[in-house]
Amino acid sequence: METLSAMQSLLIAIWVAAVMSRGLGGMTLTLRFSPLMTGFICGLVMGDVKQAMIITAGLQLIYMGVFSPGGSMPQEPAVAAAIAVPVALLSKMNVESAIAVAVPVGLLGSYLYQFRFFLNTFIGKMTDTAVLENNINDKKISRTVIAYPTIASFLLFVPLIFVSLYWGAPVIADFMNKLEGTVFIHILTVVGGGLAAIGIATTIYVIGRKDLLVFFFLAYFISVTLSSLGITMVTYAIFGIMIAIIYVTARSASGKEAKSTASSSESGDAFDDGFDDGFDDGF
Repeated sequence: METLSAMQSLLIAIWVAAVMSRGLGGMTLTLRFSPLMTGFICGLVMGDVKQAMIITAGLQLIYMGVFSPGGSMPQEPAVAAAIAVPVALLSKMNVESAIAVAVPVGLLGSYLYQFRFFLNTFIGKMTDTAVLENNINDKKISRTVIAYPTIASFLLFVPLIFVSLYWGAPVIADFMNKLEGTVFIHILTVVGGGLAAIGIATTIYVIGRKDLLVFFFLAYFISVTLSSLGITMVTYAIFGIMIAIIYVTARSASGKEAKSTASSSESGDAFDDGFDDGFDDGF
């Protein structure tokens, strides 16, 4: 049975703790809400970046439909990717099965994040005490606002993620290997594919504009029609950029023409009004 080394598990655990603690600054919000970078780190640590990114791309699809009002999320994509990607790499499972593993892990990660808020309430009392001392030059306020919450997050996430990876991931991977070819794996595959579709559909529903949906369907049918040609994503990206430039150029030209027409119309109206006023004054 393949396993993760203690160093590999520790590196991934430290990364997750840094993301969840916002220890890397404002960009950690994006890192937390998207599994892409966490999947890349997992692949880098385990020496298989290509397969890790293939798996993470599938995870990204389901979390495209997950939103975070007020910073609270029903699942934690970073935690889900940190566990699901190593398990998938160890067990050689497909993307759909990895998605089905990531969902419950991400749900448990959200409870862990809420527990972090609970720990921060005690640190908040220390902040209140520091503020009441009425000494704005005291570094105690900075420590209770920045340093202590970050340390608490590391103490919470590093041990739990390390244990989950070092002892838990190989067990899950071995269990999944034993179930290979069974109905259970088939169910995971079907469910995982459905979750990805739901993520895309939710995103389209929330941010989709009816006048732009035609481009989404155009891209889908082009990819289906040309799938036998083995065209890469780079080629599709180039096509997408060209279509976007044509669309923006056409809209810009149309807007300028409409503005020019409106300006000409206003000038004509002003001339007619001036002519009418002069005519009335003359008589």
